[in-house]
Amino acid sequence: MTEPRSPPGAKIKVLVVDDSATVRQALCDILNAEPDIEVIGTAGDPYAAAQRMQHDVPDVIMLDIEMPRMDGITFLRKLMEQHPIPVVICSSLPTEGSDALFQALEAGAVNVITKPSLGSRQFFMESRIRICDAVRAAAQSDPRRRTRVAPTVRPLVAEKLTADAILAAPTLGGPGVQRTADKVVCIGASTGGTESLLAVLRTLPVDAPGIVIVQHMPQHFTAAFARRLDGLCAITVKEAVTGDVVRPGQALIAPGNHHMLLKRAGSRYTVEVRDGPLVSRHRPSVDVLFRSAARHAGGNAVGILMTGMGDDGARGLLEMRQAGAITVAQDEASCIVFGMPREAIRLGAAQHIVSLDRLAGTLVAAAASLKEGTA
Repeated sequence: MTEPRSPPGAKIKVLVVDDSATVRQALCDILNAEPDIEVIGTAGDPYAAAQRMQHDVPDVIMLDIEMPRMDGITFLRKLMEQHPIPVVICSSLPTEGSDALFQALEAGAVNVITKPSLGSRQFFMESRIRICDAVRAAAQSDPRRRTRVAPTVRPLVAEKLTADAILAAPTLGGPGVQRTADKVVCIGASTGGTESLLAVLRTLPVDAPGIVIVQHMPQHFTAAFARRLDGLCAITVKEAVTGDVVRPGQALIAPGNHHMLLKRAGSRYTVEVRDGPLVSRHRPSVDVLFRSAARHAGGNAVGILMTGMGDDGARGLLEMRQAGAITVAQDEASCIVFGMPREAIRLGAAQHIVSLDRLAGTLVAAAASLKEGTA
């Protein structure tokens, strides 16, 4: 491997590694249709990929897990040891294969997405959006956890919808939300969030305030992610279903491919899982969760926006701040991709900018200050 990665402003060079010729062609068609992405080659297995990289080093590798001669995880580990390159796992593994997907994330993969599928035009377009955004996010990241300056994104996609598509904006300047003893913490994360969320949640005490989380993640993967966190954390972690009560010592994670909204029932908070279009290019969307928190929790809430590409959650965090919530953004140095927190900071949405290792303590302290009425 003799050539450096592409300079800022150049097209993102992608190598597609999958044993299916049909999948390779579908990914090439999707990625090459974008003006800022170029597939420089394909390979049917890791050995062919290694040979291909001797001539042209990609900025991003799209990698399947189950392949002949060498599986994707073994190849990923070797790659991270010898020549770290951002890797997006593109897999069709069902829920029972989630352990392998988590192994890939732990081995250094930036993101996990599902393979494109034929089906309805809307489904294909949404799949295309997720694939292209995953490549762009990976290009902004560094496998050694050092961030790059984000290039200008010029996607050829339909108009990006805001949270208005799901929920009307909260009315500002009104009487506000009545204070209650129950406090709720709302967290949004995307690229790099799986391991970052683990770093935060596993250090929380068993009596931590109730937490609701949107992590951009494929359908069927969030349940396994919640089970993994539940086994590693003192608090309880579960995939959310409509009607779940937000209670201390528990975190609810929005299911993949569904929006999650915070609701209020008397003095308690519950969640609603809802279908709907992509919002801020995502489903679930952080903006949807944060807007619902601004409407129904107001000054009873803490909003935290973590690592991720794009701007999902930035406007919602601003709405939470305007509604009286305490708002926090993860700092640049500890983000895998600084896009979402950076946009929130630019909008003036974040009252506090905090490193990953201080987020858990900030979360607990902020919720406690709300209880004491000192926020």
